[in-house]
Amino acid sequence: MPTTIKQGFEKLRQNLEITGLQEQTVSTRQTNVREAVEKELTVLDSFLTGSYRRRTMVAPLGEADVDIFVVLSSKYFEQGGQASVLDKVKQALKKTYKTPDISRNGQAVTILFRDFKVDVVPGFNREGGGFLIPDSIGKRWISTDPKKHVELWTASNKAHDGNLVPLIKMIKGWNKTHSALFSSFHLECMVREILTNVTISNFWSGARYVFQHAKDKVYVPVYDPAGYGGDVGASMPLMDKQAAAVGLNAACNLALEAEQLESIGRTADAFEKWRKVFSDYFPAYG
Repeated sequence: MPTTIKQGFEKLRQNLEITGLQEQTVSTRQTNVREAVEKELTVLDSFLTGSYRRRTMVAPLGEADVDIFVVLSSKYFEQGGQASVLDKVKQALKKTYKTPDISRNGQAVTILFRDFKVDVVPGFNREGGGFLIPDSIGKRWISTDPKKHVELWTASNKAHDGNLVPLIKMIKGWNKTHSALFSSFHLECMVREILTNVTISNFWSGARYVFQHAKDKVYVPVYDPAGYGGDVGASMPLMDKQAAAVGLNAACNLALEAEQLESIGRTADAFEKWRKVFSDYFPAYG
């Protein structure tokens, strides 16, 4: 059992990871899903994307989404036909998957397996780079580049000596256990931006630093670092931003209290403060 803050944060890091066996299951499942689409439609490219591909997915897997991006032939592209594209992918998947629930939302087709969800996002190559994905609710095409996101996250994590991704996951763990007001990508972009040109000395001071700056940054636009899509937090309602700011401020205060307690040797009490921040992801003392 952990008895130091360093050990506590290492256990927190471990608790946020999905297991090796789950990794194998995801690998097999996503390969099969991609093949199911390719059997029925002309696919130019397909790849994993989202938090799983960026290595920022937070356990448990059963509450997470694995995202697959399929680049379709332009022959399926219809201006104003966003719903039609999603329906084509849905019908293609139904040819292979009879049992799981398959539905479509605004931008993806979701397969609800027993152990986790898979979101299949169809897209088209975009002139000038990147991709266009359908938004059937807004009846528009959204420019994005998930491959660029992976490159950027990998480079940033390397610049932080491998500490950025674990710290992002810790902040996502806080979000998950405190009303989940932030979307996954919005929060990741915010944390990455806050920590740009900042040295992560350790995870506990890093977490406090993020909470301290995020409580104000929640009201500021956070732009897609790949250069597409504008403010990634634009769809977050003002009421949610206000509630998130309150939550971030509370987390910041708890982190400051934990650091103070640790500085005077009250490690067990510091653990209790961190457990209020990260809930059961953070271990009990001793």
